[in-house]
Order: sequence, then C-alpha cells, then structure tokens
Amino acid sequence: MIVNRLTATVVMLTLAGLFQATAQAQEETSDSSYYGDLRNVDQRMLTRAAGDGNNFLHTNGNYEQTRYYPASQINTENVDKLRPAWIFQTEVVASLETSPIVVNGIMYVTTSFNHVYALNARTGEEIWHYKHDMGPITTYCCGPNNRGVAVHGNKVFMGTLDAQLVALDARTGKQVWSTQIADPEFGYSETMAPSVVNGKVLIGTNGGEYGIRGFVKAFDTETGELLWTFNTTAEDSVGVWATHDATGRDMHRDIEAEKAALKELGDPYETLGGGVWQNPAVDLETNTVYFVVGNPSPDLDGSLRPGDNLYTDSLVAVNLDTGEYVCHFQYIPHDVWDLDSVSPPIITTVKDANGKDVKGILHGGKTGHVYVNKASDCSMIRFSEAMVPQEDMWTLPTADGARMLPGANGGVEWSPMAIDPTERLSYAINLHQPMTYTVRSTPYPEGKLWLGGSFDVIPDEQQWGNVTAVDYDTGKISWQVRTAQPMIGGVLATAGGLLFTGEGNGLFKAYDSKNGSELWRFQAGAGVNAPPSSYTVEGKQYIVVGAGGNAQLNYKRGNNIIAFTLAD
Repeated sequence: MIVNRLTATVVMLTLAGLFQATAQAQEETSDSSYYGDLRNVDQRMLTRAAGDGNNFLHTNGNYEQTRYYPASQINTENVDKLRPAWIFQTEVVASLETSPIVVNGIMYVTTSFNHVYALNARTGEEIWHYKHDMGPITTYCCGPNNRGVAVHGNKVFMGTLDAQLVALDARTGKQVWSTQIADPEFGYSETMAPSVVNGKVLIGTNGGEYGIRGFVKAFDTETGELLWTFNTTAEDSVGVWATHDATGRDMHRDIEAEKAALKELGDPYETLGGGVWQNPAVDLETNTVYFVVGNPSPDLDGSLRPGDNLYTDSLVAVNLDTGEYVCHFQYIPHDVWDLDSVSPPIITTVKDANGKDVKGILHGGKTGHVYVNKASDCSMIRFSEAMVPQEDMWTLPTADGARMLPGANGGVEWSPMAIDPTERLSYAINLHQPMTYTVRSTPYPEGKLWLGGSFDVIPDEQQWGNVTAVDYDTGKISWQVRTAQPMIGGVLATAGGLLFTGEGNGLFKAYDSKNGSELWRFQAGAGVNAPPSSYTVEGKQYIVVGAGGNAQLNYKRGNNIIAFTLAD
C-alpha cells in the first residue's frame, strides 16, 4: 500500500497508522508492458469500452454512459475485504469532482483549477503533472471544479475554467494545442469532461447563471479546429407556450403576460443561458449525440424571457457529424426554479408503453424523477415515482419568498446515475434541501451573475439525501436508502452486484445493487463527492474515487485519490 505526496498537515485521523509515506520516483510506461501505452488507444477501444474489464475509458464508463463496470472480481461475497491499495494526494486542496480515467495501467485525474495528473494505476506513483496557465478572467458559479479528461490516441483533453480546450501529450503531459471555446468575460467556463468520438472532441459550456448563449461544440482531435456548433437556445425560443410540465402538472404560467413581454422585448435567445454541464451519450449505430441542457437565464425571473425558452431544461439529440438538430423533449418549459437538466443521459434498452423493448434514454432530474425517453424521437415514455418529497409544485417565486420542494439543488444534481442492465435498474443519488425562492428583476449585467433573485436553504428545516434504485421499465422505486446529508457526486455499478457511492461526511460505501443492503464502508476524511471508477491491472480489480469535498454544498475539502482492492 502506497501513499504519495503525504504531509503531516493533511493526514486524516481516520487514515493515521494505516499508511506509511514513501518517496516515489517517476515511472515511465514501457512499450513492453502487458497493458501497452496510450499510443494504441484508438476508436475501436473507445467503442468497445462497455465490455472492457481492464480500463475505464470514458467519464461515465462508455458511450452509453451506463457507469456499469463489467468485472466481478470484487463482489457481494468478498467486498468486506476491500482495503486501500494506495492514496495519492494532489497539490490542490479544494472541491474534487473528477472521474478517474484508466487506460492501459495509467490513470488520469484532474483537480479544481485545472491540474491534471498521470499516475501508475497499480501503485499510485506520479508519472507527470500538468498545471494549466490560467488566463486573467475566470467566471464560474459553483466552485472551480473539473470533472475529468478524455483520451484518444496519444492525447489527453481537458476543458478549463477560462473556457479553453487543451490537448496534452499523454506520455509527457506537455501541451500539444489549445483553443478558445468561448469568452470567459461573458460568463463562459468549462468544468465538464470532454468526450472524444470519431476524431471529434465534444464539449458543452457552463454559464447558465450569467446570461450566456449555451452550446455544444465539436473540435478536431488533431488540430483543435472547430468543426460544428449546436446552440442550446434556439433563435425562435418561444416554443408552444406549454402550461404543464412533462409530468402533466400546471406550472401557473401567465401566458398572456409573456406574450405581451415578447412583443416588447423580443426573443431573448442571445442571453437565455442553457449551459451543458455533463457529457453527452453517443449512439454510434444512429450517429446521434444525446445531451441535457441546463436552466434559462436569469434563473428565477421569467418576466425577461417570455416563452418556453427552448432548449433549456431539455433532452436534445443532434447529428454527430454535423451538429444538426434531430429531436428534443423539454421537461420544464419556462423554468423559474433552477430545476434544470444536468445529470448526464444514459442509453439503454427499455420497455415502451406496450411492453416492447426499444432503445431508450434515461435522465435523472432535479425534480426527483427518472425520466425515460424514446431514443428515436426523444418523446417521453414514462417518469418514475418521486425519489424526494415534492411539495407545492409549481409555486412561483415571489418578492417576499415562496417555499417549494424539491429546491434548486435537486433531486438529482449533476451527479451521474448508473444502471445495471441485467437487473434493469437505474441508480441515483438525491438531495432533500428545502428552499425559499425569491424573485428580484434586474437587467442583463454582461457577464456577471444573473439569478433574477435567490434560492435560499431554509435553515430550520431538515436536509438529507438518499440512494435510490428505480425500475426503469415501470418507473417504480425498487429500493431506497436514506443518508444523513444531501447527496452529490455520482455512483458506479459493477457486474459483482455492487453499487459504490460516497457522501459529504467522508463515507465511501458499497451497497448490494439488488436490494440496497450496505456491505462495506470506508471513512476517507473528506467529502467523497466524485463519481467512482473501476479498473483491473495485473489481474487485480480496483475501485478508485476522489475525496476532496464539494464547494456547492460546502462539504469538507481534501486532496486524496484513493484506490481500493481486495486484501491478499
């Protein structure tokens, strides 16, 4: 067991005595290694990632984003023997949301403020360390986070807080090229991990709280050249003047007032928000990219943005080659509660309304529902039972403040879900955080925070979280486990019948994915608010997760990447 970059000032009491600090020399990958090197990571490897029991090649495991790892060496019978194999400590003690990527025995992790580390995945030894040379302007709403890298060929790709896309040499960490995605002065930033497919780097944008115009862009992997852009706010953003949400509930819109505002103000699409927080799902059979779009700007003040505000709070599909629109489904038209779509979509086989297997898209909403959509036309098949309390939906924000649940953090926040396709269950972590919504109308501030009011946690009301399994063929909750604190970070399911997730109090847990029984836990000493990954090196399966806390919910900060394996 190895601990890297360990100092007396950061040793956690829960880890004291368990690890011995040792100096480690840098290690280069070897061409003769069993796992090879990154020069051989081609499209075929990325395409077949769902069945790869050695690597973890995508942020969410595969193009379908199932977060289902196919190895079962660690399973329900032996998970109680899981022990730390090594701990790596980064230079940055801050909110940590990275999904470790593992390719051919090499791990890539990122930190807040855009550091990238390449590590030996067996030992935790540092191979190289890249620090982004940040520009003079960074604008971000929810912490200086970064959720990881994408890999292809001999390059590692990362989006940055100053709205750049950088390509690094995978063997050395040296920058190969960089390109400016958007202007950070107007509120654009990057925290999501990119995705790579067919020679393209796909990336969206943050900034829905700053009056941006959201997008997904595709860049050439070799040169950084922009290939196409899909704007997530349509030039005709009005829509159909929908009065009900996707579940059929009245949203109390004043349509006549909105139509009058449209005549006076015009279409607000240029400052309408619509950030894309998380990775798209990619269907290579149909050449289609699916992603979800965040809230409109300003968040709580709908008076300045009449209409349905397309394509905010929506599932959107575009053509992979051209970025041309294919279809969309809007969950919350004209959202004034910041209940945007941020948890990444999942492609899997689902039952349609007639009980027939069809290709479907799953999305965990901040409303607390798991939505099941049809891949062919984006239409909704069903939505799940509510995973969190829903009270007074949809009470409008007022100048004095109005209480409504779930609250602006969820339900399911940006946290990626997982599925077990053998059980046909989806797994989500949720927040219960009662809030008061207050509206205060202000004009567009040109790149400054533009909420149009505030959403405030009610201090004397209880907050908590849960881990929930939903049968996506029926929408019924299969099992649910309540947690002491609101949950944010993500989950991982494995062929060993396990579900892994962490909590803000530092606990990292394994559950039986069939019934929710807790089988194992570890105290990491800082919030475990990052999505776990798994991989296999030299015949041993590992589970790895970041423990660095979370800025959004103010969970205890740290700087640990912890890999676990079965005790010998």
